[in-house]
Amino acid sequence: MAQVRDGFQSRFGFVLAAAGAAVGLGNIWGFPTQAANHGGGAFLLVYFIVIFILALPALYTELYLGHKAQANPVKALGDAWQNTNRKVGAAAGYIGLAGAVVMLSFYSIVAGWMLSYAIEPVTTFLGFTSASEFLHSDSVMRNFIFTPLMLILTASIILKGVKSGIETWSRRLMPLLLVLLVGLIIYIATLEGASEGFAAYLIPDFSQILDPNLIIAAMGQAFFSLSLGVGCMMIYGSYLQPDASLPKLTASVALLDTSVAFLAGLLIVPAIYVAQHNGVEVFNDGKLIGEGQLIFAILPELFSTMGEIGLLVGLLFFVLMSIASVTSTISSTEIPVAFLVENHAVSRTKATWFVSAVVLVCASVIILNFDWLFGLVIMLFTQYQLPLMGLFYFITVGWMWQRGNKLHQATTGVHYWFAQYIRFVCPILMTLVFANVAFG
Repeated sequence: MAQVRDGFQSRFGFVLAAAGAAVGLGNIWGFPTQAANHGGGAFLLVYFIVIFILALPALYTELYLGHKAQANPVKALGDAWQNTNRKVGAAAGYIGLAGAVVMLSFYSIVAGWMLSYAIEPVTTFLGFTSASEFLHSDSVMRNFIFTPLMLILTASIILKGVKSGIETWSRRLMPLLLVLLVGLIIYIATLEGASEGFAAYLIPDFSQILDPNLIIAAMGQAFFSLSLGVGCMMIYGSYLQPDASLPKLTASVALLDTSVAFLAGLLIVPAIYVAQHNGVEVFNDGKLIGEGQLIFAILPELFSTMGEIGLLVGLLFFVLMSIASVTSTISSTEIPVAFLVENHAVSRTKATWFVSAVVLVCASVIILNFDWLFGLVIMLFTQYQLPLMGLFYFITVGWMWQRGNKLHQATTGVHYWFAQYIRFVCPILMTLVFANVAFG
């Protein structure tokens, strides 16, 4: 007997959940420093253009595959390739599953750091010095406490299903994330040095606008910031009602995700300049320091220069980062869980705990071999799997999937030209992104 599939109850709930999946740590620590280091407003302008010409079609393609199949990526891609070779599509789905588990393995570790940094201001305020030092440490023990905590937190949401778990919590967490972001921007804007940061971020250096490095960086960032190529959007697309308007929903998700990335820049770049004003070293070879060093060195150092208000600002900032982590981990966990439930008739409860256990084992291997494995896993995932899977989706929708593919059947009008764009232009753009991130 076929089970009735769980799904999103409202368009608003879907948009918040899908944007939550896309709004990850890359938006909040990657996007701002990329912008500041590539001509400020010039990067923003190119980024917005690239969202339109590459990321929107990629997002639509991934959602469309899931929505039409009403199934997880293994079945969805297998169905799309049934006219040529079903096994090729299914194999790509399995690669996506493996990628989701790998992503969760390193993402849960980083999410655990965010949680420990969020708790640290509280222990400092209460005078628990040794606890604060432990929470700030890079110890294996800290990783083995906070990584499972994040996995349990994620599992508790996934266990409740799509409507009661993912949609309900996205409706709570995403507005809270936006409120925290705007509140922190307003506070940072009042500090000395912030105006220089706003200028660096917003005022375009048009001499850089045609720089190939800037354009490719914007293409890569646009693709990664929408969390494309993992299957998250495919699984969320499959939970939409069959009559849902995909073009409108695609635009709404991209708009919300891009808005969060833009707001993150309004917070992070001025904060870096405030830190510099307070004597913290923020430049390395003329470039703003980004990624891990920014989040776990520069910003905590900035918060410590603010006195007691710095404890509150630090707490709010890392709560914000923790929310961004959780909204991403729930979408990635749902991919293998849905596969086990639908393809192997495993109960959602068993599937959730099994996936969480597998991820914990993989994360433990990374923690115990951190120095060489962590960076390697992230490199393989972001530089190879994501762009190659994105390219595969374009080829699938543009060339391989015929039966039931409305884009293939269109012979005139907007649908026809959009289909040609996905067939010919998008694979070339995606190949450029892959060549740059893999070999650039």
